Amino acid sequence: MYHTIVVGGGVSGLMAAFAASQNNQNVLLIEKNKSPGRKLLISGGGRCNVTNRLPYEEIISHIPGNGKFLYGPFSTFDNESIIRFVEQNGVPLKEEDHGRMFPVSDKSKDVLKVFTDALENNNVEIRYNTVVEEILADDGKITGVKLTDGKVIHSDSVIITTGGKSVPHTGSTGDGHAFAKSLGHSITDLFPTEVPILSNEPFIQAGDLKGLSLDDVALSVLKKNGKPRITHQMDMIFTHFGISGPAVLRCSQFIYQEQKSQKKKEIKMSLDFYPDLSRGELKNIFEKEISDHKDRSIKNILKMHLQERLVVFILKHLNIDGTANGHHLKSDDFEAILDFLKGFVFTVHGTQSIEKAFVTGGGVNLKEITPQTMESRLVEGLYFAGEVLDIHGYTGGYNITSALVTGYVAGNNANGRIT
Repeated sequence: MYHTIVVGGGVSGLMAAFAASQNNQNVLLIEKNKSPGRKLLISGGGRCNVTNRLPYEEIISHIPGNGKFLYGPFSTFDNESIIRFVEQNGVPLKEEDHGRMFPVSDKSKDVLKVFTDALENNNVEIRYNTVVEEILADDGKITGVKLTDGKVIHSDSVIITTGGKSVPHTGSTGDGHAFAKSLGHSITDLFPTEVPILSNEPFIQAGDLKGLSLDDVALSVLKKNGKPRITHQMDMIFTHFGISGPAVLRCSQFIYQEQKSQKKKEIKMSLDFYPDLSRGELKNIFEKEISDHKDRSIKNILKMHLQERLVVFILKHLNIDGTANGHHLKSDDFEAILDFLKGFVFTVHGTQSIEKAFVTGGGVNLKEITPQTMESRLVEGLYFAGEVLDIHGYTGGYNITSALVTGYVAGNNANGRIT
């Protein structure tokens, strides 16, 4: 008989098990892999971006998928609490750009060891290579879990921390959503976020821009009326299947949402190559270049500012004679080049699969969860934490912050339950 069983040994499960095991509570952590924290080990390129030090408001603005839900859990445990927990357990952290926090050692295994040592110190029992078949409840109260080998393990509370459906080789295969549904919970639509975007545009299929990387451009997902749904100003790259890179990953979830809103597969995106200049300012720059180099071809003038492959593509795409010089460049052609540079519109038709995404959009419906405790509103003694929930953010330490905060709050409240 256990006080709490935690199902799933990812980062939220490890934190939940720690919090639940305080005050000598009897806790069991069940993990279907042979080792814990598989996704944590690969996060941040293997360095583990353990949290983000930005203020609450900014963190929540970087969690477009229901980030405001976290105000409740943050009142108990927040990003500064995560930093204290890791550093007080022997792993100093350093702050990098945009508030991202990494171990000074740059080794994610050091962060994982903080959790495994904490569980060992609190005598948490861990069963690896063990698969839960069913979460058991009777008369609206948790009674335990049933394993695939038929064994039943009794407990007063169960915390589901099984992750989403992205990066399935780490063990995130949607088990928690099935458990939740079996207990009466609803699951919002699941979709990929933080994932490359696909395009059937002829220039993409032909590889005209394949491998071309762009720095600090503004990429927008357009609504039906042609206005931006979201814009991200970051780097990006053209690929053989579409587009990728930081700006693209951040836009990806909005492709799914626009497909749903517009009820069609093809969605327009817009690319501004000079987001820090108005069209008028950009026009003045190029007018001066043309005026100063009237005998130089427009192709060579553009090459002074843009990569040659991009220049070749622009002229081909707009059907402009690149050999025309400042004396012979048509006004309409000049305006068309400016329009392109400030708003190149192209079509995309979706994203890579949820399995290839780093973050799962959608999950257990938050209306059925109490934010201050992470307890189910439907089943007493049932808790949820981490990516199994309908919470998703951008990369940069935001998703792991959500996982750790909800994990701690779920464990802490399961710990304090009087049965």
